[in-house]
Amino acid sequence: MATGQKLMRAVRVFEYGGPEVLKLQSDIAVPVPKEHQVLIKVHACGVNPVDTYIRSGTHVIKPVLPYTPGSDVAGVIEAVGDDVSAFKKGDRVFTTATVSGGYAEYALAADHTVHTLPEKLDFKQGAAIGIPYFTAFRALFHSARAKAGESVLVHGASGGVGLATCQIARAYGLNVWGTASTEEGRKIVLQNGAHEVFNHKEVNYIDKIKKSAGENGVNVIIEMLANVNLSNDLKLLSSGGRVIIVGSRGPIEITPRDTMAKETSIIGVSLYSSTKEEFQQFAAALQAGMEIGWMKPVIGPQYPLEKAAEAHKDIISNSGTTGKMILLL
Repeated sequence: MATGQKLMRAVRVFEYGGPEVLKLQSDIAVPVPKEHQVLIKVHACGVNPVDTYIRSGTHVIKPVLPYTPGSDVAGVIEAVGDDVSAFKKGDRVFTTATVSGGYAEYALAADHTVHTLPEKLDFKQGAAIGIPYFTAFRALFHSARAKAGESVLVHGASGGVGLATCQIARAYGLNVWGTASTEEGRKIVLQNGAHEVFNHKEVNYIDKIKKSAGENGVNVIIEMLANVNLSNDLKLLSSGGRVIIVGSRGPIEITPRDTMAKETSIIGVSLYSSTKEEFQQFAAALQAGMEIGWMKPVIGPQYPLEKAAEAHKDIISNSGTTGKMILLL
């Protein structure tokens, strides 16, 4: 290691496995930005379910070991590489991806994945934007092709992606319904754009949604837990309705006939299938939301960097979490 090289704390994964494979190290070299890259001093980093799937080795994305997890950071530009014109040292930013990993004091990112963080949002909120808001936007408008005046049910609305979906759908003129299992969760869902909210722990909640939807049914369902809900979703849809699968944690048996009479669709969404241009479109729409004020990330549980393993345990096991889970640096 070169003398005088700056060191940082970072979480490292040396083998795929459970949360215990997340190891905090304090002697990691601070990376140096190359061309079209920036170095960010990280103030907060979002924890997303996908981080846990990648860590366990069950995801299609398999980083070369060892690696540092985390894609959604918010912080301040520390240094810029060659050919970077959009940012300078001291700029407040958030990212949708990192090159070196976000669970660290400094993170390297390609300049096209970095966006200005307006003063009206703090760093915690900045760390809650990336995967949740960009996924919600892609799910609603790229995958579901939702239109103003349509109805959307956010099935599992109190987490990071769910609340982002409610805010965006309401701002774009959709009729928004959400579900959440706790009273606090339902209150937050109503405060963030839903017209109506249902308790998905209640035995007959599907009947209540049917009653609200009327004979036409629901145009779009954004589904956070398909392995539990997909069969019910198909029964709720309108003619030509679409279920967009954002999350699933296992298999489920469905009756394909339920898709036939109404010609409904089941569509999966993967944020990282987005092209560079699509990311720029989503970013422009979301920047407008921040300026106008409808986009306000809700912060949930917060952990220091050394408790990353605990955060990974909790994001999978705690149902009823409200808001976005983040690591604070």
